[in-house]
Amino acid sequence: MATDRRPRTRAASSRPRKVSVTARRTPVRKAVKAPTVRTTRPPKPGKVPADVKLAVAAALDKKAEQVHVLDLRKGSAFTDFFVIATGTNIRQVQAIADGIEESLKKIGVRPALVEGYGRAEWILLDYFDFIVHVFTPATREFYALERLWGDAERIEISA
Repeated sequence: MATDRRPRTRAASSRPRKVSVTARRTPVRKAVKAPTVRTTRPPKPGKVPADVKLAVAAALDKKAEQVHVLDLRKGSAFTDFFVIATGTNIRQVQAIADGIEESLKKIGVRPALVEGYGRAEWILLDYFDFIVHVFTPATREFYALERLWGDAERIEISA
């Protein structure tokens, strides 16, 4: 008499499968809240973080004009600071953006996004906590970010 060694399927089983009642009644736990992105303490009002100061210094090193820092922390903005600078022509705008990116890369800070580099009328470097805008004079006058974010606190930059 040969025995069939195939495993029995549920239909072939004579006993019904037991299901735990307690497992059905307990709710599924929600995911644990994600950790915050910021690893350092936020700067005090009026204080500029070191990486923003470094970006400003790099812009001034490349002879950027009309460099302003806007503190957006009091408003409902998507970032903490705007660094706004002007270059006299397209090549200088690209050089300012390159200088900022290069100096911040030395301390391990890289932009999440770089936009407008090809046309170079307005280059945007997004570093999450702050955004750098480098304009040509005509584009800066047209968009007037300082007027658009007029409620933001202006921080003086000494050359």
